[in-house]
Parts: sequence; C-alpha cells; structure tokens
Amino acid sequence: MGLCAPVAHAARPMITDDARIVDAKACQVESWDRKNHGGTEFWAVPACNFTGNLELTLGGGRLRDDGNPSTTDTVLQGKTVLKPLQTNGWGIGLAAGTVRHSLAAEGRDWYAYVPASFSFKDDRVVLHANLGWMREHATQRNHVTWGLGSETQLSERTWLIAETFSQNQGRLYYQLGLRHWIVPGHVQVDTTFGNRFGSRSDTQWISIGLRLLSAPFLP
Repeated sequence: MGLCAPVAHAARPMITDDARIVDAKACQVESWDRKNHGGTEFWAVPACNFTGNLELTLGGGRLRDDGNPSTTDTVLQGKTVLKPLQTNGWGIGLAAGTVRHSLAAEGRDWYAYVPASFSFKDDRVVLHANLGWMREHATQRNHVTWGLGSETQLSERTWLIAETFSQNQGRLYYQLGLRHWIVPGHVQVDTTFGNRFGSRSDTQWISIGLRLLSAPFLP
C-alpha cells in the first residue's frame, strides 16, 4: 500500500485491495492522474486473468517533482483468490509483487499481502482489510503494511470509497472518493482526495482515474 506506487494493486480508486480479481480470460486497464504537493503522477496499469484464478499485472507510472527530472516506476504483480467473495459472505486472496524504480540508487521494492473482503446488504456495502509485508530497497528495511477500506453504494452506478492505510511506522493516511460506472461492468471513472492524518496541505493529493474492463476474450 504505497503512495508513490500502487504497491497494493486495488480496484480504482482504492489503495486497500479487495479479495477479487479480473474475470477469467478477461483484461482491464486502470489509469489515473494524481496531483501531489509539488508534483504529479500518471499511471497506466493493465492486468489480465489468463488461467481463471491468477491475475497478472504489469504497468508503470511517470512521476514528476517540481524542479526535478521525471522518474518512472514499474510494477509487476500476481494475485490469486483463495476463497471467492460471495454476496453477504466473505472472501480472501493472496498477492505478491515488486516495484522497480528508474533511479538505479533506489533499486526495487518487494511486497506481499493478504486481502480479505466482507459483503453486507446484498453487496451494497463491502469492507476490505489488508495485512502484508514490504521490503524497501532504499532503506533496506522490512515494513508491516495494512489497510482498512469500504465501498458503499449510493445509487445504481455510484459508490462512496473510504479507507485508511499505512506502510511505515507513524505514517497513517486516509482517502475518500467516488466511483461511477459510465458503462456498468466495463467503463468506470473516479476521483479521490487523500492526506496524512494530522498533516497540513503538503502531504495531500487529488486523483482522477479511468478503468476499462473487457469481456472474456483470451484463449
């Protein structure tokens, strides 16, 4: 669960991941633009489910801090579902991956986590919990990662997103946003606002995203 990279590759716009994957033999592309204090990020993250229960993600982001050269991060992740999420039930999965930073001195981070999801009120409210580990190359330290999030249906096509998450000791963040389906099940747009608890505007961000999902087409 990261801020400069989608360490937990969740369905937009959440950073806390869910216990779901792309439909079997289908693909999706998630892209978003994020404005941070003093910089911007643009991400495009495709994912496909070739086997029926293994979602593979390979994507990247272009990061720019004001006054500094742009950098590129690349994320590679695999995710599977151990127990499918059912209506008014629960599900659990497992994901692992790596984020490579374009600056050689920063190297590559590694991570793994367990996402669990809980459905209520016929899927109109879904709660998510993550617990994981990250190996940060820059500091050569291991970190416990976690997240708690919720999806609440406001109308037939619109959802309210709320979550809190952390990947380092003392670094606790929150994010609020809306998710809207333009074409249900295929085209989604979203927007969010986030910040660190108790912080000023120098840690806040705003994002706008687009998610495209295909029908099954892979052999």
